[in-house]
Amino acid sequence: MTAGVRDRARPAALMFPGQGAQHQGMATGLYRSERVFADAMDSVFALLGAEGERVRADWLSDEPAIGIDDVRRAQPLLFAVGYALGRLLYSRGVRPTAMLGHSAGELVAATLAGVFELRDAVALVGGRVRHAATMPSGGMLAVAAAPDDLRPYLDDELVAIAAVNAPRQTMLAGPTAPLRAVEARLRADGVIVREVPSTSPFHSPVMAPVAAATERALGRARLRAPRLPVYSAYTGEVLGEQQARDPGFWARQVTDTVYFGPALDRLLADRDVLLVEAGPGQTLAAFARRHRAVREQRSAVVPLLPAQPGGPETDLRSVLDALDRVHAPATRAGTR
Repeated sequence: MTAGVRDRARPAALMFPGQGAQHQGMATGLYRSERVFADAMDSVFALLGAEGERVRADWLSDEPAIGIDDVRRAQPLLFAVGYALGRLLYSRGVRPTAMLGHSAGELVAATLAGVFELRDAVALVGGRVRHAATMPSGGMLAVAAAPDDLRPYLDDELVAIAAVNAPRQTMLAGPTAPLRAVEARLRADGVIVREVPSTSPFHSPVMAPVAAATERALGRARLRAPRLPVYSAYTGEVLGEQQARDPGFWARQVTDTVYFGPALDRLLADRDVLLVEAGPGQTLAAFARRHRAVREQRSAVVPLLPAQPGGPETDLRSVLDALDRVHAPATRAGTR
């Protein structure tokens, strides 16, 4: 049985990456060739108002005024690209049976699943970014260790476990100075550490003021139950109606730990799927490929975008190849 045949026998489940997956010019090739994608991006930019024009200009520029790793660019663009890829998949006949997002990617999943109106989701992202930009500078680290192995290094409340992505793939977050001190201790003990591109300490207690402001703003939003299963990376379970309608649940996501690994475990225990990573890079695809369900070929993985930045043709070719694997009716010519 060929890989293509195996892929087509499975329903699709979409995965949306979060902070750290971004890179300059991500998916710009689709903006110039795929009308559905471009229209969705423009909808997000328009809802961001004047700031949206600046975000768009920096996204398309070779010399952006604000770098892509800055929270003012990374967060809105990760949301916009994920949402636009989702709309593109739907336009090509892909009907996912489940969704899963990492960090900000969960907002994309919730929006496509009908929990948020697009205008409310964009307002949430924009407000969160404005408040996050006022917080002390910080960052995030990817560490090749289990959470329990890292707790002895976290001797204050400033550096926290930000994400549990796989059995020995954990992220830490905190203000710059305390985080660097923890990093130095880890490296001295021979632990493999990699810096995650981020200027803000998401998923740490430092972000508590952002959570409080976000919850107040969300009180005006109309939240609904999801139309299809969303596997929450904050609970490791399927998102319930009560959680979906709770502004506090969404507000706390800037301080709470991301449990992507447990959420993926639950999804792949419930169903055999073709996991489609709808976002820049292939970080989530890499985590998923190491999962037992994928190694045993009960489920499979296909990323939409290339692992490394490329030219406009690279983005389009990668998406068209992925669409062929999910057996959607893909037209080879650009549609914009």
